[in-house]
Amino acid sequence: MKQYATSNRKFSTWFPLFLVFILVYTSGCMTLEENPVSGNRRAFGYTWQQELQIGAQADQEIVAQYGIYDDDELTAYINELSELILAESHMRREDTSPQFREAEFTFRVLNSDIVNAFALPGGYVYFTRGLLSHMNNEAQLAVVIGHEIGHVAARHASQRVLQQQAGQLLLIGGAIAGQELFGMSAENILNIGGTTAQLLFLSYSRDAERESDRLGVEYTAMAGFDASEGAAFFRTLQRLSERAGGSLPNHLSSHPDPGDREQSMHQLSQQWRDQGYEQTRRNERQYMEMIDGMVLGQNPREGFVENNIFYHPDLEFQYPVPAGWNVQNMAAQVAMFDNDQQGVSIFSFARDASSARAAVEQFTNQEGINVVSSGNANLNNNTGYRAIATATNQDGSELRFMVQGVEFGGQVYRFINYSSSGRYDQYESSFTQIVEGFRRLTDSSKLSIQPVRIQVITADRTGSFQSFLPSDMPMGMNPEELAIINQLNLNDTVTRGQRIKIPVQ
Repeated sequence: MKQYATSNRKFSTWFPLFLVFILVYTSGCMTLEENPVSGNRRAFGYTWQQELQIGAQADQEIVAQYGIYDDDELTAYINELSELILAESHMRREDTSPQFREAEFTFRVLNSDIVNAFALPGGYVYFTRGLLSHMNNEAQLAVVIGHEIGHVAARHASQRVLQQQAGQLLLIGGAIAGQELFGMSAENILNIGGTTAQLLFLSYSRDAERESDRLGVEYTAMAGFDASEGAAFFRTLQRLSERAGGSLPNHLSSHPDPGDREQSMHQLSQQWRDQGYEQTRRNERQYMEMIDGMVLGQNPREGFVENNIFYHPDLEFQYPVPAGWNVQNMAAQVAMFDNDQQGVSIFSFARDASSARAAVEQFTNQEGINVVSSGNANLNNNTGYRAIATATNQDGSELRFMVQGVEFGGQVYRFINYSSSGRYDQYESSFTQIVEGFRRLTDSSKLSIQPVRIQVITADRTGSFQSFLPSDMPMGMNPEELAIINQLNLNDTVTRGQRIKIPVQ
């Protein structure tokens, strides 16, 4: 959770703490338009102008929801590399219609440790710092850039919207447990529009993913980068999926298997070599220099959990986490839920609320919310206001809420705690524990904590990768994770002069 005065902050996580499905109905109308990749006209769910408008609106919501990684030099570097790949794409070719050729692309680095990249209609492409930390050279990133540009060029999202009249779309990373159980929509939970939610959680078909793989290799090879390096990244994805439980996460089930994609990278790359594209650029040194010093893993300055307490050093507060509950920490909200996903607590900035009472009433004044009781409820010398309320779910069942506002540090915050009315008594003590435990953080060791960062070193000797790791691992790090980040095994030999990524805190 990051500090925002008046704004709230996906994407998608490839290995989230939990996975929740919601039902989203698409409403795109069929339109016959050009496919920039094939040059042919075909049916799409949106016109190109609609894609541009949707992308621009969704971009604002994604930036607010996730936050941008604050590194101007890295941002400029990613933009420059992405423009090189874009220049070779179908979006910039002479025989492509001007409306596509002249479309501006936006490339962003999101402040998330999740390993992911994604694109939205109209030319908005996102990479997480978690993704960047798992790559070793520009060629690997170029393949991913090309893959995402391929989704935009082939207009896959617009194709999928047309095909997907209704179905279960995976809500990843940004949501909290309970939508399906309690009927709360993604828009309400994430503070994002319905169209953005649909696009973020839209899964492409395997054919679309394979097409983007082919396009990614094509654009990368034409730019002179070694497209076969993409295989190393898919090998990394395979290892990450194995650590997550031995198989691909559910929301990647529509993707081709990483092992198959690893092989196809070599084959596709060779096809372009056979056509005369040498593909000599890897640029390991430049890439490693650029990610040197980048935050690795979760940034504790933006909130972390230790011994069942959520601490936020930058905002200087803390509150309890009930035993056994899971925590999802995002830029402008923290969601907690029990293992049964029946009790939920959401802590966030109360946008546009001038007081604790206003923060509560922003929620309880919504249509369909019935206030049972309300009144002042200060929290450890901080002005507070609390309401108990109910609402009827779409299936006729009733939800019960404990809504708490609190004024602290010049900000107004809000807890929304809820469960089904039938189980509320079971969770009331946990909800009370959470809100009444909110207080100022005074522990200097927590206030001064710093994030783990990547330190790129040049090996001064030959030895096993494990022999280069620190004896005391930094916060949240373990040797196997670091081996994966370096695309090595713990017992692999590192030769003198080889660059490796080591964590420092």
